[in-house]
Amino acid sequence: MNRIRLKDKEFELFIPEKEINDAIAKMAIQIKEEVGNENPLFVGVLNGAFMFIAELMRHLNDSYELTFARYSSYRGTSTTGVVREIIPVQTDVQGRTVILLEDIVDSGLTMQYVINKLEEEGAKDVRLATMLFKPDALKCDLKPDYIGLEIPNDFIVGYGLDYDEMGRSYRDIYKIVEN
Repeated sequence: MNRIRLKDKEFELFIPEKEINDAIAKMAIQIKEEVGNENPLFVGVLNGAFMFIAELMRHLNDSYELTFARYSSYRGTSTTGVVREIIPVQTDVQGRTVILLEDIVDSGLTMQYVINKLEEEGAKDVRLATMLFKPDALKCDLKPDYIGLEIPNDFIVGYGLDYDEMGRSYRDIYKIVEN
């Protein structure tokens, strides 16, 4: 599909599934090379990253520990600037290398909050793996350790990303069409 409609917005094809999966496969190789022997704890950030998490873990193909957390700072198409912790990390991070798995880093404020929290809880090292990175939208001093694809500051949906909880299940990523 080249175009989709979600509620009151129209979106056009932006990144096909194959390009996304190729980027995730490269990221998995890099992670294994850098921290694969340290028994890292992977923390998948829900809801948006669920497809990315599944694909990355398939490529890692090892006995790594995976847990989940959920944070929110978005309403509609924009960030509220306030991070809400909905489901905290339930696993002890003391002395561990933690790799956060996030769908997209734009302002960076949510991930900065989570990284600081995990460091305060005693994590030895906290790294950030993001499927998508919007460097032009960054509002803090944060640089992901592992980046699938850098993209411009467009609003996107698909491959786990949503618009008001809709559009997550598309295999491709679509960007908003401004009228």
